[in-house]
Amino acid sequence: MSDKDQEVWDGELTPELIAELQTMDTPTVCNALELIVPKRRGYGFTTKHLVCTRPELPPMVGIARTATIRAAHPSDLNGADARALSDAYYAYIDQGSKPSVVVIQDLDGHGGYGCLWGEVNSNIHKGFGCVGLVTDGGVRDLPDIAPGFQMLAASVLPSHAFVHVVDFSRPVDVAGMRVVDGDVIHADQHGAVVIPHSAVTQVKAAAEKIARREALIIGAAQQPDFDIEKLRQAQGDAAEIH
Repeated sequence: MSDKDQEVWDGELTPELIAELQTMDTPTVCNALELIVPKRRGYGFTTKHLVCTRPELPPMVGIARTATIRAAHPSDLNGADARALSDAYYAYIDQGSKPSVVVIQDLDGHGGYGCLWGEVNSNIHKGFGCVGLVTDGGVRDLPDIAPGFQMLAASVLPSHAFVHVVDFSRPVDVAGMRVVDGDVIHADQHGAVVIPHSAVTQVKAAAEKIARREALIIGAAQQPDFDIEKLRQAQGDAAEIH
């Protein structure tokens, strides 16, 4: 891929681009973004612990679809309006860019109170082209989640309680990460990060450059005669890799 190709992303997550991004874990992507867009070093990723229900799966990569939920008390809407809002939410997920990652902010606070997510909704969302979920709320039905569907959540809870969608397609804040509809999400057992559109096609090359730098330092550290002078030399050699 040429430098010119890396500068422009057309907005489509092709199978090839997804496969490329899935070769890296989320910390590696964060490292790459520190190099590509250093001004974002302090934000754009989760800063609170989330439970990864299937750490054996590859990283999930998709276009963000956002929503807010609440479960501690019933919806203020009447039955017909509540059903209409639920239907509109599902239509929003179905009609969005694919593959998607649903990013849900729980308005009851980190950890949530009741679950929207379990066997049924994981299968519905997977059917709509969603590869997984990032939420600061809860999940359940862990053995029965749709095959291949990943979930990062703040807690595991047993009940729906009064769970309902409050809003969707608005900016959300989940575990310290601000997400807007259309963001590119990369997530695995370490957490999640937003990849800026301008950086999507540059991540792999930046990660490889960092890996070459780190290999020099790690290689030196693993030698029996390693000392502070060897570290300084390795750090200097690593800094010469551009």
